[in-house]
Formats: sequence, C-alpha cells, structure tokens
Amino acid sequence: MKITPQCVVALTWTLKDTLGDLLDELDEPVEFLLGGSDLLTKIEEALQGRGPSDQLELHLEPENAFGEYDENLVFLEPRSVFPAGLEEGMTFDGAAMPAGTSDQIPHSYIYTVTDIYPEHVVLDGNHPLAGIAIRLSLKVESVRDATEQEIGQGSLGTGFFKLEPSMPGNGTLH
Repeated sequence: MKITPQCVVALTWTLKDTLGDLLDELDEPVEFLLGGSDLLTKIEEALQGRGPSDQLELHLEPENAFGEYDENLVFLEPRSVFPAGLEEGMTFDGAAMPAGTSDQIPHSYIYTVTDIYPEHVVLDGNHPLAGIAIRLSLKVESVRDATEQEIGQGSLGTGFFKLEPSMPGNGTLH
C-alpha cells in the first residue's frame, strides 16, 4: 500500500542537527496519522506515494520544523507559586498555570522549566528544537488505512511533534 492522505504510517527515524549531533532516535516503529496533526507538513509531503521499506533523508529549516526561537515566549515567574518538587524539564500547560503567575503568559503553549533559582523559575514556551535546522532519516515500516475514529480524532495521540505537559523525568522527544 502506498502512502496517501488519511492513512496511518509506522515510522522509525534518526533525528540530527546540521552538525550531525544525534537529537533523537526512534528504533521501534511508531504510528502517525497523515492528514492530521501528528506530522510536520514537510514530512507528510515527502511521504506521499511512498511505501513500506522506503527510506527518506530530509533537511528541514526551522520554519519547516519546530519554528524559529521566540524570546517573547520566555518568562521569569515567582518560585513560590510552583510545587515543592519542581524540577528542570517539567512542563506546564499555559492554560493551567499555577495561581500567581503572570497574566501575560499566552495560554496556547506548553512551557518547559529551563532554570530554577531560589526566587524565580524560567519558563520557556518554545519547542526544545525551535530555531534548529534538522536532518531526519526516516524509514517507512508499514502503511495502513486509517479508521474513521482515527480520522475523526485527527491524531493517533503521538506527541513527538507537539509538546504535551509531562511529569519529571520524561526527557524524551517522542
């Protein structure tokens, strides 16, 4: 079966920056819905018409990957409004920030705790790979028709290409 819109594709990949440093590796296939919100547009375009065992090498500039880095999405917030077990790398949904944080924080982002100081916490709403050009080596492991339910949801729930609130210790990108 060839890849078309509204199908499910199982992928493995190696993700590197332009210097060749490994950013992420997906050894076990993960399924993504094409035509939904699971994959970046340029990846979906490159996959069209491909089939199982096909391999692709993609180079994506920041505007086609995780966006340019926006310094306006970095906020310094009072440490006292966050839980005692706060750790760097934890994420918070902008729509559910602890009481006492700035009302200037846009609600439509996921914020990562990047630094913790005695009086302040640094929150960054940029994707961890924002501003970085990436090289992606993809392998199509399998292709299948999407179910009506999957199409209706618009996603298989794979969170690699969008940040989801997480608990401490969840340091993976997929």
